[in-house]
Amino acid sequence: MSITKTPYVRLATLACAVSLSTATLAETVTIGTVNNGDMIRMQALSSEFEAAHPDIDLEWVILEENVLRQRLTTDIAANSGQFDVMTIGMYEAPIWGANDWLVPMDNLPASYDVNDIFPSVRGGLSANGTLYALPFYGESSMTYYRTDLFEQAGLTMPSEPTWEQVREFAVALHDPANEQYGICLRGKAGWGENMALFTTMVNAFGGRWFDMDWNAQLESEQWHNALEFYVDLLGNYGPPGASSNGFNENLALFNTGKCAMWVDATVAGSFVTDDSQSQVPDQVGFAAAPKQVTHKGSGWLWAWALAIPVSSDAKDAAQEFVTWATSKEYSRIVAEEHGIAAIPPGTRKSTYENDAYLEAASFADMTLSQMQKADPNDSTLEPSPYTGVQFVAIPGFSGFATVVGQQVAGALSGNTSVDQALSNANRVVDREIRRAGYQD
Repeated sequence: MSITKTPYVRLATLACAVSLSTATLAETVTIGTVNNGDMIRMQALSSEFEAAHPDIDLEWVILEENVLRQRLTTDIAANSGQFDVMTIGMYEAPIWGANDWLVPMDNLPASYDVNDIFPSVRGGLSANGTLYALPFYGESSMTYYRTDLFEQAGLTMPSEPTWEQVREFAVALHDPANEQYGICLRGKAGWGENMALFTTMVNAFGGRWFDMDWNAQLESEQWHNALEFYVDLLGNYGPPGASSNGFNENLALFNTGKCAMWVDATVAGSFVTDDSQSQVPDQVGFAAAPKQVTHKGSGWLWAWALAIPVSSDAKDAAQEFVTWATSKEYSRIVAEEHGIAAIPPGTRKSTYENDAYLEAASFADMTLSQMQKADPNDSTLEPSPYTGVQFVAIPGFSGFATVVGQQVAGALSGNTSVDQALSNANRVVDREIRRAGYQD
C-alpha cells in the first residue's frame, strides 16, 4: 500500500532541508584574542552578534598575552590563515599594514563614525594614512592607590607623583605579615608585559633605547639607575614571586586588597571600581603614572585593536564582526549589561563628552588626561630616532625586547646582577640593530 505524504510532511521536510542548508552555508570566523577582562566580556556578549548574523559562526581562541602575540606573529608571517580576526595593537598594526599583511579598514558604514575615534589612536593603528585595525579600547598608564590606607598612614598622594615618592609610600605601607604589599608592578618577562612598564620607568629616569645613531643605550647611567630602582622597589616592597606577575595577576592582587599601590594600564579603572570584581571598589584613588627626572614618556600609549589578516578566507564576515565589536552599538550593549562605566575606554571622543559616563567612571578624567599627555613622537628626554612610548616602532623590536624583558626579570628574581643583565641586554639589542641595517 502506498502512502502519500501530506502537505504538512512536505513542509517539514523542506524546512529541515533549509535548516541544514543554512547551517552548511554558515561562515566560521576564528578570533584570536587576549585573556583580558574586556575581551572575555566581548566573547560573552558576542551571542547578540551571532543572533543578528545567523550566517556567521564565531570561534574563539583566547590566550595569555605573551602566547597570543607569539601565535599571531607566527601566523601572519607564515600567511597560514589560522585566524580571521587578530587582536593586535599600535606596534603591530602599522608595521603589518605597511607589509600588506592586513586588510585596510575602509568602506566603514557612516554609522560607525570613524572620526569619533581619537586621532592619536587612529594614527597609531595606521600606516601611510590607511587604517589597518579598529580600536577595541585605548589606554595609557596611571597610579592606582588605596585611599583608605593612605588616610590611615597620614599620607597624601600627589596628582603627579615621582617614582621616589612612590617608593617612600611603598616603604610606609608595606605590611607583608598581613599580606599587604607596598606596591604591585609588572614583573613577568615580555615586550608587552614587564618592558611596557619598565620602558616608561627608563623614560622617566631620562633614558632611551637608542641614541640618534641607533647605538643601544641599555648600559647607560639612566638604564642602570632605573633598573636598580625597579629591582629594589618591587623586590623589597612588592608581593612574593613578582617576576611571574603581569597585568592580570596584579589586577587580581589589587582587587583582593593586597596592593597599596599599582602602576599599570588605565583600562583597569573599570575593574578596580566594580564591586562585583573588587573587594575595595570605593577605596581606590587615581594619579598620573610616576615621573622622575622628566615626565616625558612616563605614561604609555596603547590600543588593543581588531584586525583582519589578508590570509583570512572569511574577510567580509570578519569585517562585520570587527565593525560591530568596536562600534558605538557595542558600547551601548555593554552599558546595558554591565553599567556605563564598563564600556571600552580610551577610543572615542563621544565617550568623554557623555556626562553620564564621566559621572559613573571615577577614573575617566585621569584616563583621558594620561592619554592626551602621551606623545609617541617625543617620549624621551634626550632625542631618539624612533617613535613609540613604551615600545620602539620598528620591525624586530618585539624579538629583542622580549630578550631584554627576560634579563630584567632575571635581575628582579636575583638570578643575575643589574650590571650583567644590562650588559647582556645591550649586546643582544646592538647585534640585532646592526643586523637590521640601522647603523652605518
